[in-house]
Amino acid sequence: MPPTDQDPTAALHLRVDRGSPVPLYHQLAQQLEAAVTGGDLAPGTLLGNEIGLARRLGLSRPTVRQAIQSLVDAGLLVRRRGVGTQVLHAPLRRPLELSSLHDDLEAAGLRPTTRVLRCVTETASPETAAALQLAEGSEVVHLERLRLSHGEPLARLTNHLPAGLLGLDPGRLAAGGLYGLLREAGITLHSARQSVGARAATAEEAELLGEAPGAPLLTMRRLSRDHTGRAVELGSHVYRATRHSFDFQLLARR
Repeated sequence: MPPTDQDPTAALHLRVDRGSPVPLYHQLAQQLEAAVTGGDLAPGTLLGNEIGLARRLGLSRPTVRQAIQSLVDAGLLVRRRGVGTQVLHAPLRRPLELSSLHDDLEAAGLRPTTRVLRCVTETASPETAAALQLAEGSEVVHLERLRLSHGEPLARLTNHLPAGLLGLDPGRLAAGGLYGLLREAGITLHSARQSVGARAATAEEAELLGEAPGAPLLTMRRLSRDHTGRAVELGSHVYRATRHSFDFQLLARR
């Protein structure tokens, strides 16, 4: 069957080796994954139907469906009712260093945008006051934001900062990242204590992030300090597990 303009996979020169011990669906999934991560299938691209792809490769439709589903599960493709199967942006691989999601997205060319959900000054909870080394009853700025890339929600960010640390308003927060505003105010972040975990999404988080209730989320809690050792920011964030990974560099113990 000759390639058609309607199916971008027709130009990928996909091949399967029936003599290989690697399952056929996995061979196909690996080639499609390489096309997505390598840019041959750009974000937003609509794949052709499974029947045409199966016919070109001489595979059964269930085999092709299994290959595509594995990439859906990995967060590289999404099935949209009434639209078809669409390529997503590759998951963001973030180094574990003192940087912000906004900065990491910009560095990867992923055009971050922000929706401010909350920006208020309130009395700190005992736990927040203790973490920020504030007196009980001190005021803090409570921020909640939804971070998106190319219109796709990626993370819900919750931060607490000592009141009066810097001027904040929803407009400035929507236009850039919190760490950028700290830098503009002359506040240099020097170190942070961070923990990464995972849990199930609440109904509210699932709705904001476009996930099913109970879907796995990555969690990150970070307490950042400036060059004087002062605690300046307490962050508690949740990320879509299919859209993020954290990279570690490990050294052998001597």
